[in-house]
Amino acid sequence: KMKIGIISDTHENMDKIRNAVELFNREEVEVVLHGGDIISPITAKEFSQLNAHFIGVFGNNDGDKLYLTERYKDIGKIHSKRYEGKFGGKNLLLIHEPDMLDALAISGVYDIIIYGHTHRSEIVWRGETLVINPGEGGGWITGKATAALLDTETMEAELVEL
Repeated sequence: KMKIGIISDTHENMDKIRNAVELFNREEVEVVLHGGDIISPITAKEFSQLNAHFIGVFGNNDGDKLYLTERYKDIGKIHSKRYEGKFGGKNLLLIHEPDMLDALAISGVYDIIIYGHTHRSEIVWRGETLVINPGEGGGWITGKATAALLDTETMEAELVEL
């Protein structure tokens, strides 16, 4: 059993990042997955307060990737385009842009696919694959900042407003 915190598109909103970190710590998640568009290395200050390991992927708006990588090295790792891992016995794919999302979901390779980019939250089963977009963590575009929590044992995910 494993509890995962999921966030994406925080776009340097420090208040919402702080709220997300508090949520993830309160919920005692073991890992936080970030679906990209972190934007600034200064965000590492807030994410360093996590009581969980941090894994992210770069998004299309992430600028200084070298400095982001440097600032996050003690918190976790930010991967280039995609991250594949096994959590709670489930094969997981973390990406930013949902290119080929349907094909990936029906491929049967992944139990869970997490993506960002669209700023629209989604928790849906596509075949045997649970597909999650936590929406936008920053709340700049829609006015609603959200994150998601996932229990890998029950495969239940919920959206939480920040």
